[in-house]
Amino acid sequence: MLLILNTATGEFLEAFIDKLSDCEELKGLKGFEFDWQKQCDYEVYKIALVEQPDHTLGLISCIDIPQELRVHVNLIEVNSSDIGRPKKLDRIAGCLIAFACSLAFKRRYGGFVSLMPKTKLIDLYQEKYGFRQFGRMLAVQYEASAELIKNYIGDEEI
Repeated sequence: MLLILNTATGEFLEAFIDKLSDCEELKGLKGFEFDWQKQCDYEVYKIALVEQPDHTLGLISCIDIPQELRVHVNLIEVNSSDIGRPKKLDRIAGCLIAFACSLAFKRRYGGFVSLMPKTKLIDLYQEKYGFRQFGRMLAVQYEASAELIKNYIGDEEI
């Protein structure tokens, strides 16, 4: 079960992640900086609250790279209303990253997830999510991925 934190009340709100079926769902998104329609060739997933399924909290674009046994996070973005301070909801990015880790375990990649971060986010990915540097990329696998799943998804089977 995905739990998003309401920062004002301290209450956890139940969320879900859905794969977007086509590019039409990416049109007219509000609160996102990136042009998500450019991600249509990849697997794009959205996270939303169970009580507000039509309000997208965040998006993640994943590329399956079976020859390298990894899932690559091509793009991840949280709705602008929940970035920085004061944000209303927290744990959105963590849930999306943990979801990518669960995909990498389900595909028998040992939880291997990579991404190419913006320079200013390298420390965040390393400190908050346990990513390690591999050349210009950051990655998690095995125990670090399992820990992310445990912390953000909870009851997900690996």
